[in-house]
Amino acid sequence: MTKIPEMRAILQRLLGFDTTSSNPNMDLMLYVQDLLAQHGIAAVLIPDATGGKANLYASVGPEGQGGVMLSGHTDVVPVLGQNWTVPPFAMTERDGRIYGRGATDMKGFVACAIAALLRAADQPLQVPLHLALSYDEEVGCMGVRSLVEMLETAPLRPRMCIVGEPTAMQVATGHKGKIALRATCIGREGHSALAPLALNALHLAADFVTAVRGLQARVAATGLSDGDYDVPYTTLHIGKLNGGVQVNIVPNTAVIDFEIRSLAGEDTDALIADLRAAAEAITAPLRAAFPEAEIRIERLWDYPGLGTPSDAGVVNFVKALTGANGTIKVAFGTEGGLFDARLGIPTVICGPGSMAQGHKPDEYVSLEQLERCEAMLSALVARCAAGF
Repeated sequence: MTKIPEMRAILQRLLGFDTTSSNPNMDLMLYVQDLLAQHGIAAVLIPDATGGKANLYASVGPEGQGGVMLSGHTDVVPVLGQNWTVPPFAMTERDGRIYGRGATDMKGFVACAIAALLRAADQPLQVPLHLALSYDEEVGCMGVRSLVEMLETAPLRPRMCIVGEPTAMQVATGHKGKIALRATCIGREGHSALAPLALNALHLAADFVTAVRGLQARVAATGLSDGDYDVPYTTLHIGKLNGGVQVNIVPNTAVIDFEIRSLAGEDTDALIADLRAAAEAITAPLRAAFPEAEIRIERLWDYPGLGTPSDAGVVNFVKALTGANGTIKVAFGTEGGLFDARLGIPTVICGPGSMAQGHKPDEYVSLEQLERCEAMLSALVARCAAGF
């Protein structure tokens, strides 16, 4: 056994790994696996098909009981094009803050969770504590799905889960689900001098964008509403539009990437059906002259929302750990929806820092927030030792 490192030392190592989602995360996971092994904790790695990325799952305490799972992702968003004043992939500490890409989203929590697991391993726990680390959360909660599949076949699953995304240590019970979609608009190319004789795919795209905005207006005015969210209704958002080669060519293809972020209970299939109907209404009148005219909508990927009841056992349990009186809901998605929907594990979100600092240059988490997270996890370990 070696001396248990402080959370800050672990965080320094984690921030030093460039785990942008486009990069492998295996070096970070091997570091965590080795650190856990030094303290007698076996960790299972679940690699992807390339072998460059992996999930990690580890447990301490007695077998045959559910316990509590601490969940975090190890990938971060890119720093390209951002004006950083500190090295993004190193830890800089000043003025009560720790800077670095992923400091708040969400390596700060991951470092706290690893440190808590190491300390728990030295105690006679009555209830187990689990650690789940994933990859590719930032690109649609994609990597964690193999870990979910592993737990689906496990003889016993965790009794509850804390996802440590940044909530300023408030207990969050919900977030919207997300569906990523693509609309491919097919027209007919031609010389721009004869543009009216061709079918401009960008014009089709513009008409479809108008239809999406119209549906958004209708949903906002008459759809479901949840005042716990900053935006209380389901949102439809156009994120990307590509088309055309150069200005003197009428483009024959344009591609729109868009999303739906839905409230619990929203009939997203009906919304997509409305968009398909709008696409057909745009193209059908054109097919006599342009039989190839089409707007094809594909569903790329999705993750479910989270809607844990405010009186659920996991909510009251984590509120007791933090001393919180109320709960919130968050605007961003997490892996918690998959743990709840696929595994039936009651889940809340609670972690240090604020997403207002995430995804920005000079991302940071305050030491005060990290200390509060350590206090919550220390209380959790004590409850696991006492059998809850």
